[in-house]
Amino acid sequence: MSVQLITDLLKQVNYPGFSRDIVSFGLIRETQFENGLAQVKLEIVASDPTLPKKLKDEIENTLLANKQIKKVEVQIVVKKPPVDQSINGQVEEDSALAGVKKIVAVASGKGGVGKSTLAVNLACAMERIISSELSKPAKIGLMDCDVYGPSVPLLIGASGQPESLGDDRIAPIESYGVKVMSMALLVDEDAPVVWRGPMVMKTIQQFAANVEWGELDLLLIDLPPGTGDAQLSIAQTMPLDGVVVVTTPQKAAVDVARRGARMFEKVNVPILGVVENMSFLLNEETGEKSHLFGKGGGPVTAHALTTSFLGEIPIHEEIRMGGDHGLPIVVSNPEHFASQAIIAVAQEVYSILD
Repeated sequence: MSVQLITDLLKQVNYPGFSRDIVSFGLIRETQFENGLAQVKLEIVASDPTLPKKLKDEIENTLLANKQIKKVEVQIVVKKPPVDQSINGQVEEDSALAGVKKIVAVASGKGGVGKSTLAVNLACAMERIISSELSKPAKIGLMDCDVYGPSVPLLIGASGQPESLGDDRIAPIESYGVKVMSMALLVDEDAPVVWRGPMVMKTIQQFAANVEWGELDLLLIDLPPGTGDAQLSIAQTMPLDGVVVVTTPQKAAVDVARRGARMFEKVNVPILGVVENMSFLLNEETGEKSHLFGKGGGPVTAHALTTSFLGEIPIHEEIRMGGDHGLPIVVSNPEHFASQAIIAVAQEVYSILD
């Protein structure tokens, strides 16, 4: 048996909580096979003390199922996350996130459900809500972790090159009272990001460790759709207070959203609730709702995940136009019924976090 065959067997071992294997995640550092002994060395970044044993047991069981392998030795090197979380859930004092009170991820199982548009509007809605609660301007951050397809700066009207502050620190760009960091602010507009998984994970870790977020009441993280390198890196390196799952009503989106949300459960990230986006098209003259993508997918998903249904967001041209022009509808027309629906969702999330 060759080392390549050992590697092929390891491709059957998924990282706990993910549908992706440990080889494609780039965790394998060395493999050897001689006289029936298979030796595997991994390097992971993790704060969960149970994770190494789970991985070790799964690797041993997978390899020993092959008759040519008589014995397995697994060495797992655990690296400390760059943004570490102590026992009481607080970030270390020297971390770039030390001044962040709450961190919430916005996730979806598939693309095209309007997750980033909702994340941007939620950030702006949270700025309004928390400012009102505190009777002073709120401090909100929005981290765009969709490295391959970053859209947050366009949606929120953030532009310009982030300022270098020295000591490998950079300043986020501020728009509508929200501090923003995105790959779109760091590369040319037409430049594609063609990176393998480890580079994606490193970039996201740098967004957490090297961006001068300062004091924040809330940091929202816009995740790419699905489960992969970005989600793994964030779950490992950031003390998430929870995740908001975005879906649309149709079955295809609901099924994928449910599977994706299960991943967060397995890595011990609380699911704060489910938002159903593009729920209906409202005839503003008659009040009649047309459910173009079906009906009830959001509540069904929330029930399956035993979590809160946070609300329905309608389809409306003004939401799309706001995104195209970098002016979120919550900012441009806060009294619009679509804005009110988004603000209601933000209020629900704030109440859960409070």
